[in-house]
Amino acid sequence: MKLFRRRPRLPQESRPPLEADERVLAWCPVAESTDEVVVATNRGIWLPSAVERLGWHEIHKAAWSGRELRITPAEVAEERDGYTVLVDGPVRSFLLLEPGELPDQVRARVTRSVAYTTHHALPEGAVRVVGRRVSGRNGLSWAVRYDAGTPVERAEVVEATDELVGAARDSVVPPP
Repeated sequence: MKLFRRRPRLPQESRPPLEADERVLAWCPVAESTDEVVVATNRGIWLPSAVERLGWHEIHKAAWSGRELRITPAEVAEERDGYTVLVDGPVRSFLLLEPGELPDQVRARVTRSVAYTTHHALPEGAVRVVGRRVSGRNGLSWAVRYDAGTPVERAEVVEATDELVGAARDSVVPPP
């Protein structure tokens, strides 16, 4: 029995264009492909055929079935004063037959990026307010995600959301 199992190094041809302070934490080949890999770094996750890294704070959901990694990225629906309105992007699924540490790293990093989350009823519908840590930046990035059916353009919904985000910010960072 080996006491320390060392995974093979990520092949140079599969290495994404990392930033100077970015390091590989885990990686795994995608089962359907001979040359595609999923790479987790301290800054985010590089998905096959991606030209950019998906930051940990940009992932709404990550699910591991034991063989399949499913990533639901967040997409910007609207920028508002001090926060972003997000919606689910298309789910990306990858069959990983030898996942190693990758699913654990993804779960831990996505979870760790969430510094504040709370769900609120609105005059119509509901909203989740989230403050997330962004790797390499100080402070939190604020966003909201409305429940299905919430009339997001109605003035009273926008006003209530503005107040909820303001209260969340004040609760995390007290005024000077």
